[in-house]
Formats: sequence, C-alpha cells, structure tokens
Amino acid sequence: MSIDRLIPAEEALNIVLDDISPTQTETVTLYNASGRVLAKDLTSKRTQPPFDASAMDGYAVRQSDIATLPAVLKIIGESRAGVPFEGNIQSGEAVRIFTGAVVPSGADSIVIQENTESSEPETIRILSGVPEGKFIRKAGLDFKQGETLLRIGEELTPSRLALAASMNYAEIPVYKKPKVALLSTGDELVLPGKSLADGQIIASNTFGLIASVQNCGGEVLDFGIVEDTKDTLHETFEKALEARCDLIVTTGGASVGDHDLVMPVAREMGFEFEIAKIAMRPGKPFLFAKLRDEDHSVCLTGLAGNPVSSLVAFNVFVRPLIQIMAGGTAETASMRKAILGRNLPENDERAEYMRATLETGPDGQLVATPFDTQDSSMLANLVRADCLVYRAVKAAAVSKGEPVEIVIIAGSGVT
Repeated sequence: MSIDRLIPAEEALNIVLDDISPTQTETVTLYNASGRVLAKDLTSKRTQPPFDASAMDGYAVRQSDIATLPAVLKIIGESRAGVPFEGNIQSGEAVRIFTGAVVPSGADSIVIQENTESSEPETIRILSGVPEGKFIRKAGLDFKQGETLLRIGEELTPSRLALAASMNYAEIPVYKKPKVALLSTGDELVLPGKSLADGQIIASNTFGLIASVQNCGGEVLDFGIVEDTKDTLHETFEKALEARCDLIVTTGGASVGDHDLVMPVAREMGFEFEIAKIAMRPGKPFLFAKLRDEDHSVCLTGLAGNPVSSLVAFNVFVRPLIQIMAGGTAETASMRKAILGRNLPENDERAEYMRATLETGPDGQLVATPFDTQDSSMLANLVRADCLVYRAVKAAAVSKGEPVEIVIIAGSGVT
C-alpha cells in the first residue's frame, strides 16, 4: 500500500480500525470495575428477591379475614428485614411487617399501616381492604438464578455494577485497559510552569491527550518530552515496547521535514506504515503503523504537534481505536446526525472537521453551529466546542437547518 498519497478521512478510519481486537482479560473487584468493559456474559447466582417480600410497612394478612370491614385481627408477631416471622398466619391473625421483610406463610396481602388503627392490646383494626397480592413483591420479580443479565461488551456503569453486586458477584471479568504510551517530540517544548526561552512553547498536547486516553478506557504511560534525536526516540520506543504497550501515540515529528523523525525511527524498528497523511483539515499530518509480533502487536499513531490538530485527529481516529482495544465499540466516535445552525459554503479538496457548539432545538433535534473562525491554532475554540461538523471533500454549500454529520468531542459532556 502506498502511503505517499493523501488518504481520504473515511478510508483512513477503516485502515486504523481494521483487524483491531480487544486486549486480554483480567478479573477485578467491583470496587475497580467502574467504566471497564465486561469480558463475558454474567448469569445471576441468585434469585432477586429470594423470597416473597413486603413492599410497604403494614400488616401481613389473609384476604379472607378482611372481606368484611372493619376487621379486628390479632397481632401474633412481626417480620422485619433480616428477621422473618417463623410461624404461620391462621384465620383472624396478622403479622406486623416492614418493607423488605419476608411475607409470612399463610399471608396473601399487605395492608399498609395508614389503613389501620390501633385497637385493643395486641390487635389491629383494618379499615380498608386491598386486592389479593397487593404490596407483595414475589420471589424472582426482578430476576431469577441462572438468568443472563449482563452481556459481554457492555460498559460497567453504576447501575450495571449495582446489578452485578445484586447477582452476588464480588469480582467480574473485564478486558484489560490498553496500555497507551504518550510522548511528545520537539526541542522547542517546555512543560507548563517553566520559563520560556526564545522560540520555545508550552507542551499543552500532553495533558489533553492524557485525559483523552483515560476518558476512553486506556491506561497512560507518559514518556514526556523526547529530544529530536534518533537515538533518544529509538530508546523511548524501546521502553514503550518493553512495557508491553498496545499503542504508542506521538505528537510532533509526524511530517516529512528533516527533524520529523517518528517515521524513520519507527521503520528501523520494524513498524509497517499504512498512513502518512490524510486529506482532512485540521490534522493532515497523521501517521499510522503496526509492529506485528506473534504474541503481541503494537499500533503507532503519529499526531501533529499542533494541539487542535492532534486533539481533533485523536477524536476521529485514536479514540475509536482505544475503545475497541478496551473491549467496547467505536459507536461513541461514529457519525451522528444534527441540523446545521448556520450557512456553510462549498468545501474544498480536503475533508473538514469543524469545531461547533451543539444545542437541542425546539423540536428535539440536535443543532450544530460551527464557529466562524476555524484556524487550527485556536485551542480555546476547541474547549468551547461540543462536536465536530463533518464536511466531505468538495461538499456542496449547505444552508442553516439542513442535515449534517457530526462527531461528539470526548469529554464535552454530550452523550
């Protein structure tokens, strides 16, 4: 495959995601499972509720005893959560019961306490009847033992973790977080908080990418700023490989200048490049390569040094790659539909991902409004953006209110 040509953005995404599979699996406790992806189906180890349980505070009674009202019944005991009544309710008897408690044998209904009044000692007057079975949660109402309730590939959200606990799982199998090595190249880069000499700039990419990797399920190994020398870059790549990284993400050095060393160094180490540049704006410089090994293959993505370009390319290409490695799907990074919030002219020969705000219109449709200025140097614009409006190569002019495709920006808060 020739990598000298400008590859269309849609084709590039297919190349990046081709033949990518989840990482290996591991078992983690529920305490450490939030946001992870389930590695196999889970069937319940128990029935919930495991017994007929009261849904209200009141009195467990027999329907035949409250056919005529008011009815005075003898209180023969109580049933509370964790301490059930052990006997059997006979005619003319009632058991004081609390929410979540076992319904005593012989009872078929629960009269809530608001529909009763105290009578003589150890008796209760029933003032209002209830249909048979009212306020009783039957055993297995929620789920039954052996029922498959959680599926492989599902993200472990708070509600799913609560369900797993209720199914009596203390540990669950998940896909391992893909290890992602991050490194920035450039002798001009300086970490935040340092003094800048002439010609130096702040290394802002690192921190946006660390958060981006973590947000989509990866484990970050930050190798910091790497000198623009072949030896130093080679040494850093070796360290990433020794750490068994699944993905190496570089920023800077992704073009073809004399000091752009990512491609030549990676090639010397055996990486096979499939993409060198993409017909898109921003983010034209973009490298993608694989180092294939019998037991562990590694991907490499080279992002532009420009912070906006790197973060846009991350959202479009790297985020779905990590999501698949983490056991999920690329759905969160796929195109969604919206309507346009302002007119746009015809596009040129490069696909464009325009930073835009996203609102919900009166009819419930998403409305995406691109910023007037899309210069790739404007990082503050990216912060204000919720999505990227996609414009295909040579896309015709489009008017406000017409449909467009968008990519939601990770961390924007939009779901």
